Amino acid sequence: MLVAGATGYVGGRLVPALLHDGPLDDSPLHDDEVSVRCLARTPAKLDTVPWRSSVEVVRGAVGGDLGDAMEGVDTVVYLVHSIGQGHDWVRRELADARNVAEQARAAGVRRIVYLGGLGRDSDDLSMHLRSRHEVGRALAASGIPTIELRAGVIIGSGSMSFEMLRYLVEVLPVMVAPRWVTTRCQPIAIADVIAYLVRAVVATDVPPGVYEIGGADVVSYVQMMDEYARAAGLPRRWVISVPVLTPGLSSRWIGLVTPLPVPLARELVESLVNEVVVDDDRAAETFGVQPMGLAEAIGRALAAVARASVPTTWSGADLVHFEPAVTDPAWAGGTSRSDVRQATTRAAPQAVYDTIAAIGGERGWYSGEVLWKIRGLLDKLVGGPGLRKGRKRTIGVGDAIDFWRVEELDPGRRVRLRAEMVLPGQAWLTWDIEPAAEGSRVTQSATFRPRGLWGRAYWLAVAPFHRYVFPGMLAGIVADAEARCPPAPADASA
Repeated sequence: MLVAGATGYVGGRLVPALLHDGPLDDSPLHDDEVSVRCLARTPAKLDTVPWRSSVEVVRGAVGGDLGDAMEGVDTVVYLVHSIGQGHDWVRRELADARNVAEQARAAGVRRIVYLGGLGRDSDDLSMHLRSRHEVGRALAASGIPTIELRAGVIIGSGSMSFEMLRYLVEVLPVMVAPRWVTTRCQPIAIADVIAYLVRAVVATDVPPGVYEIGGADVVSYVQMMDEYARAAGLPRRWVISVPVLTPGLSSRWIGLVTPLPVPLARELVESLVNEVVVDDDRAAETFGVQPMGLAEAIGRALAAVARASVPTTWSGADLVHFEPAVTDPAWAGGTSRSDVRQATTRAAPQAVYDTIAAIGGERGWYSGEVLWKIRGLLDKLVGGPGLRKGRKRTIGVGDAIDFWRVEELDPGRRVRLRAEMVLPGQAWLTWDIEPAAEGSRVTQSATFRPRGLWGRAYWLAVAPFHRYVFPGMLAGIVADAEARCPPAPADASA
């Protein structure tokens, strides 16, 4: 089976479930006949997952040549989503699905499993939900038996919908909201979504078709907020519904108080206008899954957050909302600017690496925390991700660290982060570590590739703050590495 989207929120949880739960007892497949292949644009993102040695990883994109990825594949699991990624994301999403369908048919694939979105086709659906349905139809048009599972709000630690709900409730005791907060929906726990997907993938007795899946409760968004407040032990939140807030204004407000960037928030808000409830009970009868209620789903998600056991998050997916589309030639101010600092320490290179790899999130950035927060707030106001104050305990390539993205990891030698904040250019923060006579030498580089004159003006404006923040950051890293870790062994050849 080929999983397209294994580096995403759902895919990263489905793969280990397939390895652990499949095949089912009533399936004619045997253990030695089942293998999982993961399609990834950046295979290095899977290097740190605990199940990496149990799968095959193939580099590729759903819009490209999939000949090698499809070879010998019986089932394709399609979990790719391009929501909000550029002005033409709907067109690109449909083109990618058609490409996968064509190449799957040519490769002799026998089944496609796809996770789409709820919503009645007869309604005036949002762009997001309409695209989800069109992708499902494109996959089914291949002639390959296709199982399309349609879900609404997914509740799980790290999910996009749950993080939006969590931040709105925890940050705002009183919320002025548009009418969509009273629209009905049927939230489903991520564990139940995975259970449905596993059954759809490995059970041969499930007929193709569209199946609507949801949790045990049908609620409004206001009721979801009330339930979250109860589960989190918070006072009741008051929501004032008004008819004048447009999706644009709502998404900017959500982008300001939650980790979601404005482009994603807007698509989600527009989808919340549509009622997304299960109208057809065939899924419950066919798959034998008994979905949990909203209270249990939220309780499980909060418990996972509390113990820092969040295997995947929405921000870890291959989202490209903040990557510049083009770079300018050198004459437009595109030459790189940098702030390079170096320090030596008695701590071993691995100790320095471990300290750097733990930066961000609740630990912070060692220096100028107020300035970091101000920069994050300004980024939110212009539509960026802001200072998410979030990271996984153990990071891998592609993971988010506040408003940075891990671009390169070389244990004991290098950590490289790429900025996702809205910038007139591209920015990186890099630490290179090398052994020294009595410990190690660490080089910290802040690099900015400006785009146009605005990019150059931006660098000049922030340079004075760099002279305060970056020396303190490097000094803090060195001090922390020396305090927590033993010094490097003396050079035996000396």
